[in-house]
Amino acid sequence: MASPAPAAPCPADFVVVLMTAPDTDVAGRIANTLVDEKLVACANILPGLRSIYRWEGKRCDEAEVLCLMKTRLDLFPALRDRIATLHPYQVPEIIALPLAAGSAPYLDWIRQSTE
Repeated sequence: MASPAPAAPCPADFVVVLMTAPDTDVAGRIANTLVDEKLVACANILPGLRSIYRWEGKRCDEAEVLCLMKTRLDLFPALRDRIATLHPYQVPEIIALPLAAGSAPYLDWIRQSTE
């Protein structure tokens, strides 16, 4: 008798995490560490971001880069804490967005890459 096929991954078990960084070098160092530690399967670094925000009572207008990271929802607490230790900002952006849908092979790859 054949063994049952593995269950299709549930998109709700995965998140995309957004993190900004001051430049591509910082983002790259953080992303490489997170991939090496299997906290994320993939990190995309997007340069050319302009961030306008208020910090310590002043409006700031800064160049940054955006890092999009794919991981499992259950890894988010450890990922959040690790980014906080690696990041130069006092209050780094670390936001997880839930997945509504995703390609089963890609979600399997995320799961395998973060085990």
